[in-house]
Amino acid sequence: MKKAKKVFVDLSATILHHGHIRLLKKAKKFGRVFVGLSTDKEVKKYKGYIPELSYSQRKEIISSIKYVDKVIPSKWKITNKFLLAHNFNMIIRGTDHKKDNFKIKTIVFPRTKGVSSKIIRKKASKIVKKVY
Repeated sequence: MKKAKKVFVDLSATILHHGHIRLLKKAKKFGRVFVGLSTDKEVKKYKGYIPELSYSQRKEIISSIKYVDKVIPSKWKITNKFLLAHNFNMIIRGTDHKKDNFKIKTIVFPRTKGVSSKIIRKKASKIVKKVY
């Protein structure tokens, strides 16, 4: 029997949205999906804020998605060393990531138009300002 491919998808998922779900659904077509979830420390370092939901809360949510087989902590910057150490066969990402030269197969899907955690965060702040 052929062994399923190990597919890696890196997310911070500070605010989960349908673009994340669509990416994970596409990834699942290629094999077992492992989500590398950025730690709180990494989000703070690279995005400049502490996530609305903690790593453990984000992990619980991502783990419950039917397209995800396992969630592991990851750095913001994914390296070949990390990918090879976990024996991943491919990495799947959205176009919001700059081009990296990975030693494993890389598939990049276009972002879902009109949605991002940043856009949702801005809309929410406008609502809060109106209400309060």
